[in-house]
Amino acid sequence: MSDGSISGLSEAEAKEFHSIFVTSFFLFIVVAVVAHILAWMWRPWLAPVGGYKTALDSIQHFATYLS
Repeated sequence: MSDGSISGLSEAEAKEFHSIFVTSFFLFIVVAVVAHILAWMWRPWLAPVGGYKTALDSIQHFATYLS
């Protein structure tokens, strides 16, 4: 550690590590956002008025109306 670096990496190595870390973090955030959007589409976190059972009943009623 003659250059005063705590990690022991040279400046070039530190920049390379930083770029890999930032890219990986960005990809992780993108995957997490997509997963949250898909989960919200499947079942919203804020239930409709009357709860999920009311929403399911209305869907079943609509399905019987179509058939």
